[in-house]
Amino acid sequence: MINEEKVKIMNKLAMYEKGEGRKYLPVSKYYRSDYIGLALIKNFFLITIGYVLAVAGIGVYFGEYLLDNIHKMDLLVLGIYIVSGYVAAIVFFSLLTYIQYSVKYHLAKKSVKRYYENLTRLEKIYSREEKKTAGRKAAGGNKR
Repeated sequence: MINEEKVKIMNKLAMYEKGEGRKYLPVSKYYRSDYIGLALIKNFFLITIGYVLAVAGIGVYFGEYLLDNIHKMDLLVLGIYIVSGYVAAIVFFSLLTYIQYSVKYHLAKKSVKRYYENLTRLEKIYSREEKKTAGRKAAGGNKR
């Protein structure tokens, strides 16, 4: 006989694994600090590449002006502006990344917790069925 409760739980688990679980189950394999740390490292490299490309693009756009007026410019001040802009971008986007991945990790843990609760319920159902089957075999003996 089919146990309806078991089928419902198995269906919930399968739907979770095909839907939300695809993005949340991999997150649950990390510690919070590792997950956020990896995101911050990736953020650092992406911001660095983006900032270098942006500064290079601005340099190309204003290339003629820069070449005509390079002897009049204070290159030290220009360098300080570029570096301070880079530091500000890193701090700003790292803060945003930290907040985003902290929230994402929290949501993933909460979601996966419900998933594991359903797995535990399913395991208890299997244990009960196994005990019933073992009890019948012990009471009835092996009839063949």
